[in-house]
Amino acid sequence: MSDKQKTIREDIHLSGIGLHTGKEVNLTIKPAKENTGFVFVRTDLEGHPQVEADVNYVTTTERGTTLEKLGVKIHTCEHLLAALVGMDVDNVFLEMNSAEPPILDGSSKYFVEAIEKAGVKEQDLAREYLVVKEVMNYIDPSTGSEITVIPADDYEITTMVDFGTKVLGTQNASMKNLSEFKEEIAPARTFSFLHELEQLLDANLIKGGDISNAIVYVDKELTPETLEKLKVAFGKDEVSIRPNGILDNLTLNFTNEAARHKLLDVIGDLALVGVRIKGRIIANKPGHFVNTQFAKKLNRQYKLQKRKNVPDFDLKAEPVFDINGIMRLLPHRPPFLLVDKILQLSETHVVGLKNVSMNEPFFVGHFPKEPVMPGVLQIEAMAQVGGILVLANVPDPENYSTYFVKMDNVKFKKKVVPGDQLIFKIELIEPIRRGIVHMQGYGYVGDSVVVEAELMAQVAKTKN
Repeated sequence: MSDKQKTIREDIHLSGIGLHTGKEVNLTIKPAKENTGFVFVRTDLEGHPQVEADVNYVTTTERGTTLEKLGVKIHTCEHLLAALVGMDVDNVFLEMNSAEPPILDGSSKYFVEAIEKAGVKEQDLAREYLVVKEVMNYIDPSTGSEITVIPADDYEITTMVDFGTKVLGTQNASMKNLSEFKEEIAPARTFSFLHELEQLLDANLIKGGDISNAIVYVDKELTPETLEKLKVAFGKDEVSIRPNGILDNLTLNFTNEAARHKLLDVIGDLALVGVRIKGRIIANKPGHFVNTQFAKKLNRQYKLQKRKNVPDFDLKAEPVFDINGIMRLLPHRPPFLLVDKILQLSETHVVGLKNVSMNEPFFVGHFPKEPVMPGVLQIEAMAQVGGILVLANVPDPENYSTYFVKMDNVKFKKKVVPGDQLIFKIELIEPIRRGIVHMQGYGYVGDSVVVEAELMAQVAKTKN
């Protein structure tokens, strides 16, 4: 899949009934520019207020995930959001003339088909990711539900469900890649137990319920009284139980359809993190409450990661330039060559690595009893990485050099000591003009910023 953001090619129109409101709703999905995300628009309310698909707007998670912003509510948003993520879409407006998207068949299938028909197009800006670098989890002690994420190169999810009932038993489902979503996850429909359904009917909370949009697992005796309630609710003359313990309203799409639907819900609820995830999710007995609590935790982690601006790189990947490639570009030589690898390089940014060793010659005289890399050499190393960004785009780099013109806003935040791996990320602040390069640089050890500076340099032809 592309790492560029995506939206849909044309408007999508869908109509149906909201599961809990019972109201007819018209949904229009419209293309949106980069960095818009998923934004709900209530066209039935004055001023057409917007509610972003943001986990910080979650208010309730009873029988679905509800968002609320300034009194404006969006109910049961998870199936629609799952379809958008599963179809690799990043930016759309979701216009509705009611508080709830149509339930359709209780899955994401029809949303997926509509998105596929409209088409998805690539946009200009790169997609951002929450890159999971350490194990994180959330446990709900009252239910035993638990969600964990571990580092992975892709977005993987495994769900395990066990409701303590014989009729459903224990099920699990897995998705190794979002490319599996359309066929393996999207058709999995929502489900309910008979005792829950009866409670919802008694409370008048499932007004849009239809015999075709939910699997009902019969976990209690089907009394004549309950039977009559179901006949009225579903507008059927007869309702009976299949041998596999579900009502005869539909046939299962998958033997583990309940676990697959829970996986679908996890995707939809974690869409509220607001960024794509690179990590493997393991969800044991997931539900909307534990999903959204975990999404809040991931959202906080992403904001922290973004604030630190930590570059995402793979140390095991082949470098863009090894030490020999660097020496072909830079005039510096040991012991004054202070960059060992270039990990990423584009027209506007570069990521380089410096392994700090006790063998560095400057440690002989710089605090020998407590060796610390001098701040001026951290800046010099940063500047050398910035020099790669400039000279890599010059056809004859051996004939050019970069010289400091100015340093601003230099900050040293933590000590750099032997054994540290110093990662530099340098970005152009503005395009290079007349040989003047204006750059913002950060140095990291792990996820911590240890040095930062705004640099200006002059690229000049070397005099023979």
